[in-house]
Amino acid sequence: MNERFVKLVDERLSIGSDTLVPRDELIAKLEASEKTGVPLRVKLGIDPSAPHLTLGHSVPLRKMRQFQDLGHTGVLIVGDFTRRIGDPSGRASTRGLMSEGEIKRNIETYQEQAYKILDPERTEVRYNSEWLGPMDLADIIQLTSKYTVARMLERDDFSKRYAEGQSISVLEFLYPLTQAYDSVAIQADVELGGADQLFNLLVGRDIQREYGQEAQIVLTVPLLIGIDGERAMSQTTGNYVGLNEPASEMYGKVLSIPDALIHNYFVFLTDLDPESVSDMTPRDAKRLLARTLVSMYHSETDALASEEEFDRVHIRHERPSDVPQVALDRSKLKDDNSIWIIDLLDASGLVSSRGEAKRLIKQGGVKVNEQRVASPDVDITFDAPMLIQVGKRSFAELV
Repeated sequence: MNERFVKLVDERLSIGSDTLVPRDELIAKLEASEKTGVPLRVKLGIDPSAPHLTLGHSVPLRKMRQFQDLGHTGVLIVGDFTRRIGDPSGRASTRGLMSEGEIKRNIETYQEQAYKILDPERTEVRYNSEWLGPMDLADIIQLTSKYTVARMLERDDFSKRYAEGQSISVLEFLYPLTQAYDSVAIQADVELGGADQLFNLLVGRDIQREYGQEAQIVLTVPLLIGIDGERAMSQTTGNYVGLNEPASEMYGKVLSIPDALIHNYFVFLTDLDPESVSDMTPRDAKRLLARTLVSMYHSETDALASEEEFDRVHIRHERPSDVPQVALDRSKLKDDNSIWIIDLLDASGLVSSRGEAKRLIKQGGVKVNEQRVASPDVDITFDAPMLIQVGKRSFAELV
């Protein structure tokens, strides 16, 4: 076994990973690729459930970029067809279906976002509707014949739901099979994914063998915990940082992470040595992390400007430099020139509903002219301009 490739796998490609199956086959594939001059095809599937890619997506994307830097081809598969089924991984109930229109809207900027990390010259972007869409019933029957229900029930979430008497649709069994068929269609040598995808990726190895292909290597990465410090980063739960978010929003969100996440964020999201910041205070380490990430996905100038703006608002307690102005319809004012705080927030555009406005006030998350609003029942005397703040980073000036 070539010592150079052993070192490459052990000291680079497997660093920051969760599972590598099997290690020796990856080393052999790397050796064979060098001898033949044919780059490996490294697959990563993206679920188009929401319009943004997040720092959570960046973890496997950065792993793909490592392979690209070694001369291999990254194949980014947008699961526009499989999302119509819905990935049941880790779920206690059947996942809702998405319409073709919703999926199309979500994926409009995926390529642009992914290229913030990937090398466009070494990337194929494919949509799995390309090969799954034309399949007829005979093709599907052939695919389902290559895997057993017993094997499918080895998956933890399926076995738990089955034991608890909860429903599992036949449609859900199709998801791992169709994801596996993606590997057949693009002839994947390596498949990347989150730790929750391990079962699906291993099914890919079995299905490739059934179709006469060499089995892919499976390399999973840990799921990135979101900025709430509790659950995996997800747009569904709102605990995410988007790759396309404005620089100031990205900077502020990163500073809000719990101290316990600092080390992992440096390891999985940057090329900085986490040991180099071990002597820093959590505050200084998070500021460095935020500057680094904004520089990576925007620019160093944006990072410095975001830090200055954050300090202006949250440390020096000065007015933000760029606050959108919103005109208030005077017909909303009472005879004494006052307005119910809920109507004021609704007019500001900073809340999505009156219910959200009441909840945020009760949580202490609303300020008017830098004074915290104590109750959702108060009236506010309107004296333009009025600075409205919701949460830490949302402002509007009512005029």
